[in-house]
Order: sequence, then structure tokens, then C-alpha cells
Amino acid sequence: MSLGTALLHAMAYTGVGAGILVLGFFALDLLVPGRLAEHIWSGRCTNAAVVGASGLLGQGAIVFTAIWSNGGGLGSGLAWTAAFGVAGILMMVVAFVGLDVMTPGRLGEIVSAPEPHPAVLVTAASQLAVAAIICASIA
Repeated sequence: MSLGTALLHAMAYTGVGAGILVLGFFALDLLVPGRLAEHIWSGRCTNAAVVGASGLLGQGAIVFTAIWSNGGGLGSGLAWTAAFGVAGILMMVVAFVGLDVMTPGRLGEIVSAPEPHPAVLVTAASQLAVAAIICASIA
């Protein structure tokens, strides 16, 4: 493969990966009252930042594993990456909602609260654990 072709492939995978990250961030945004980005940047909410960061790290790991593990051509590799990326987002949303149902209070409100809360660490760990499971299923 020529350098130019390799660069085009890298840009295509980066585009799909970035799209998955944006989609995943919006999915988390739907689970939290208000706007997640505003909680993080304007409100300087550490809870929201920890959950947002864990989601991005988990989704990034899924995209990385899908790209690294695909053995097909560019088209099938991009499809593979997009499919597992979307599946990862869905499963991370299911984990968030499941945790919300199993625990007292509203998890979205806890994530957006200004005072630190230990439930945020559990939420972040569940996001990363789901991502690790999906990565293992890809590899």
C-alpha cells in the first residue's frame, strides 16, 4: 500500500472514530439532565467530566480494537468499526440505565450535581468495563 493510500485509510478510520465519539457523547448527554457539555465546561462539574471521560475512553478503546482487529479491506473495516462502535454506545447506555435502576436516586442527576459523589466512580467503572467486554468480543 502506498503512503497516500495509507493516509486516506487513516483519515477514513479517523472520521468514523470521531463520529462514534461524538455519537457516544450525545448518548450520554441524553441520560443527564441539562447539557453534559455545559455541566463540564461552564459548570466545571467533576462528576460529569469523569463520566464523560470514561465514556470517551471506552468508546475510543472499542474503535481502536475494531480497527486493529479487522482483516478486510477498507470498506468492510470501516463497516466493522462503525458497527462495533454503535454497539458499544448502545451497551454503555444499557449499563448506565441498568445501574440507574439498581441504585437509589437518579443517576443522571448525580452525574450533573456539583458536589462529588462516589456513584460517579462506579458509573465510570461500568462504562469502562462494558467497553472492555466489547473489546474482548472483537479481538
